[in-house]
Amino acid sequence: MNDTLVLFLPAPSTPWRWLRIADDMVKARGEGFPEGVDPDGPPPVAIAPAESVTLHWAELPDRSAAQSVTAARMLAADASASPIADLHVAVGREDDHAERPIGVVSISQMHHWLAALAANGVDPAMLLPAPMLLPRPEEGYVRADLGGEGVVRGTTSGFADEARLTELVTGGAAPATLGRDELEAAIVAAVASPALDLRQGVFARRRKLALDWALIRRLGWLSVAILVVTLFIGIVSILKYSLAADALEQRADTLARQGLPRGETVNNADRQLDERLSRLRGGGLGFTRTAAAVSSAVRSVPGAELTALAFDANGDVRATISADREAAAADVRSRLVAQGFVVPAATFEAANGRVSGQLKVSPR
Repeated sequence: MNDTLVLFLPAPSTPWRWLRIADDMVKARGEGFPEGVDPDGPPPVAIAPAESVTLHWAELPDRSAAQSVTAARMLAADASASPIADLHVAVGREDDHAERPIGVVSISQMHHWLAALAANGVDPAMLLPAPMLLPRPEEGYVRADLGGEGVVRGTTSGFADEARLTELVTGGAAPATLGRDELEAAIVAAVASPALDLRQGVFARRRKLALDWALIRRLGWLSVAILVVTLFIGIVSILKYSLAADALEQRADTLARQGLPRGETVNNADRQLDERLSRLRGGGLGFTRTAAAVSSAVRSVPGAELTALAFDANGDVRATISADREAAAADVRSRLVAQGFVVPAATFEAANGRVSGQLKVSPR
């Protein structure tokens, strides 16, 4: 850990105390509030007096932090004389032990500590109970002096050292006293990896919103790259479709040339093919369709027959009709009109018991 200031909150009978950790060692210590706290440096770590925090250990559900805190509050309500609404409950984790540490402190005390720190321009990164600075013993109890007060720590206990209370909790066994070097090593380890931080829930440290300009620049360049790639994909797709359209047009032109007479000079294959098709089928609807319509109309009228058929360049068909009566010739004309042709009325002449005349059939 690099240059961390540790502040011991004052108890009613003790002043401010502090120590500074640098290069994983305690480099300095002092009494009173330290001068020259750098507001832009790493935030200090505050230590709460042992006498103001009640510690418990219990196995708690590990599915979510909310479940753990809820279970811890239920345990604290059973073990505390104060209403649970007036208490702040924090849950931690100590290595891989099944029992998890639970810190209980009054809400008003938390507000008082944070206000006192804020008055000195400090927003601590963490707020640790003093007993949690001591190492967890394999068995029995250990003791040390922290911030002017004696602190005792057991495997699942931690409290301020008071003669009668300590004897009652330890069963009369004297706690092992930690040496200075051993205590400082434990403090460095506890600050680097805290087992229980009281700054949870409503007292959690608010993070300042800081713009990561390096990340913003990377995201900007990434956005530009995405836009360039998208544009390149669009250009490639357009080029691909253009080449495919040119290939289809070339193929259509080749097929159109195959439909033109051999030796004909090709200027516009599509237009020349349309002209040839028009010449082959004739004007209007073409000879084939018009002649078929006339033949169909004649066949559908009993006694009528087609004696001559002529096709004009403009698409008109002149059909000579012979019938056993004039009404039959009129029926042929009606059927052609019903098929969508224009058939002007014609004059029919009688000869040898039959009538004959010429109908002009034009496309509508």
